[in-house]
Amino acid sequence: MKKIWLVVAVGLAVFALESPSAQQGAPAFQKQPLAARISHTNPDNYRPSPRVHGGPGQLNYMSLFSGTTGLDTNLWFLHRGTIDPKSGIGGHFHNNCEEMFVIFDGEAQFTVDGRTSVLKAPAGAPTRMGHWHAIYNHTDKPVQWMNINVSLYKNQYDAFDLGDGRVDVPIDPVPQFMSISLDAARLQAQSGGTGEVRYRRVIGPSVFLGPWGYLDQYSLAPGAATAPTTDSQVGGFFYVISGQGQAIISGETADVKEGDAIPILLNDTKQFRNTGTVPLQLMHVGIVSDMTRRNEILNAVGGARGI
Repeated sequence: MKKIWLVVAVGLAVFALESPSAQQGAPAFQKQPLAARISHTNPDNYRPSPRVHGGPGQLNYMSLFSGTTGLDTNLWFLHRGTIDPKSGIGGHFHNNCEEMFVIFDGEAQFTVDGRTSVLKAPAGAPTRMGHWHAIYNHTDKPVQWMNINVSLYKNQYDAFDLGDGRVDVPIDPVPQFMSISLDAARLQAQSGGTGEVRYRRVIGPSVFLGPWGYLDQYSLAPGAATAPTTDSQVGGFFYVISGQGQAIISGETADVKEGDAIPILLNDTKQFRNTGTVPLQLMHVGIVSDMTRRNEILNAVGGARGI
């Protein structure tokens, strides 16, 4: 009798790069001046990355923050870069973390759980734990891209590759998955600050299953400033989508511009001011410190209060 051996290949691709400050550890990072803690998008630092999660072509990206940077929440990484034409990230599951691809220009084919639709920038699609996703740039131009990953357990990442590049797949005209738009025209006036501040809670707590609490968006007119607020149990980061201004964090002030990521630690008092001549567009990711008290914490900071 012949023996038949079945070999099963399992792809476990760790899609995370360490930031320049990754080796410093939390205490050293948190003691640095604010200006040194801010991470800057710099295409010169992008790393060519072919066949990410078995996808076609190549991405070029850098890590703005990683799990070992020194943040005190479960942000595993914040990646920023470009997806080359006819390139993408292959289908893969996350079972202990939640992730969202975002594009800032052009359009791309987003897939969640095997259903694919074209999203036009600025847009994104969150993916809950226990589901799978992919992205493919079907156009002839590079796409500006971001990836946000928040883990269930601090500094623990998982991925299960499917070996599916998601090329030439059926397209649903209406997305059959959760998706977002970062169109600033959707923002509404917010009181409490100085000047014209507009705001929208783009993703609320009900979308996520883990410690990722929400995603907010702001637009500050020239000269405007948000009201200072402090959250003892919600950290995360702000990202400057466009414009320039100042971040005022726990008594320190630093200039910020398009492409900058500003870490927010627990108990930080945070405020932003537009010092430029065009609107300052901000994205804010809030992450709770204690999963066992997730709903209690998010209710305490206000479901739609914003900054």
